[in-house]
Amino acid sequence: MRISRLVTFLFQAVTIGLAAAFVIVYLYPELLHRRAPVVEFHEHAAAPNASARPPIVSPGPVSYAPAVNIAAPAVVNIYTQKLVTERAHPFLDDPLLRRFFGDQGGGGKPHKRLETSLGSGVIVSPQGYILTNNHVIDGADEIEVALHDGRTASAKVVGTDPETDLAVLRIELDKLPVITLGSADRLQVGDVVLAIGNPYGVGQTVTAGIVSATGRTQLGINTYENFIQTDAAINPGNSGGALINPNGELVGINTAIFSRTGGSQGIGFAIPVSLARDVMAQIIEHGHVVRGWLGVEIQDINDALAESFGVKSSEGVLIAGVLDDGPADRAGLKRGDIITAIQKQPVKDVHDALAAIAKAHPGSAIRVDGIRGGKPFHLEATVSERPKQPERTRRDNGPEGGPNDER
Repeated sequence: MRISRLVTFLFQAVTIGLAAAFVIVYLYPELLHRRAPVVEFHEHAAAPNASARPPIVSPGPVSYAPAVNIAAPAVVNIYTQKLVTERAHPFLDDPLLRRFFGDQGGGGKPHKRLETSLGSGVIVSPQGYILTNNHVIDGADEIEVALHDGRTASAKVVGTDPETDLAVLRIELDKLPVITLGSADRLQVGDVVLAIGNPYGVGQTVTAGIVSATGRTQLGINTYENFIQTDAAINPGNSGGALINPNGELVGINTAIFSRTGGSQGIGFAIPVSLARDVMAQIIEHGHVVRGWLGVEIQDINDALAESFGVKSSEGVLIAGVLDDGPADRAGLKRGDIITAIQKQPVKDVHDALAAIAKAHPGSAIRVDGIRGGKPFHLEATVSERPKQPERTRRDNGPEGGPNDER
């Protein structure tokens, strides 16, 4: 009897245990598959075809000395002198003051003094042509060029273009080092560039940086702007010098810096070699740059103007004035017209319009599309040659003033 009860008790215990185990496994199946925790590491492992795959990042050159050795001999220092007449202070005309100071102040008469300045330039042809900035040689009576090899020569001005701030000089020397012209059109933001020049007159100096931006416009530096921006240190005296790529090729002419102190703050501007080459070719051929001209004053359209004129987009330029009997006037363009395209190319802003008009050959007809009174129009205008513009005062330490708005 006791044995029967014991068997019954064991059977019930086993049954209850199996039932409990079944319930637990059913509710928590992961208990049957528990494993030791695994730690994952990102280890470098060679792929089967790793030898055929190029590295993701290629190291840059250890030194840019080869590029500098190629380009530096063609970069020159430019020293200018001009005789400046200064008017004496009107107080010195006062007889009472002259009684005390005598003629120490020159008796109120104008006096002359010699003013010197310095800059840089680049030899671009075996014939001795040198590219530099107009503001480097503007008004100079004497121009002296010092070469990297120690030779010096007097330079004559072949021609200038104040609207791009470029000038072409020429020297008469044999066996001149010549820089190789590169392509600024292929420059990308982040490309390495080197600036070579004569900052502060300390002698030829090389600084390195990258291309910070391309196609910079509306800076108020020149009338025609298409600048390369770089953080390579550019200081007073660098103007007219070379901006080169790591192959030693010329990609720009250093022109200006943006600075609040007069020193480099990592914002420098250079004229692309493509623009400089075209200007130089015209100066050598014609003595000046030939550009198209319509005789209009134009301005960019902001959202408020677009709304007031009933146009959907702020792209285009507004004609703010038309010169009487000028090319635009004769073609029928009126004040208040909005120009949206020239030669069927969209015009987004003043820079686009100015470039399109300037590119047209004088005497040729161009198509102008626009909006007048909310309705589209198109007409043809015969382009004239752009008159010579008055030169603007320039400094070497940053953008100032503004471009002439007569197109």
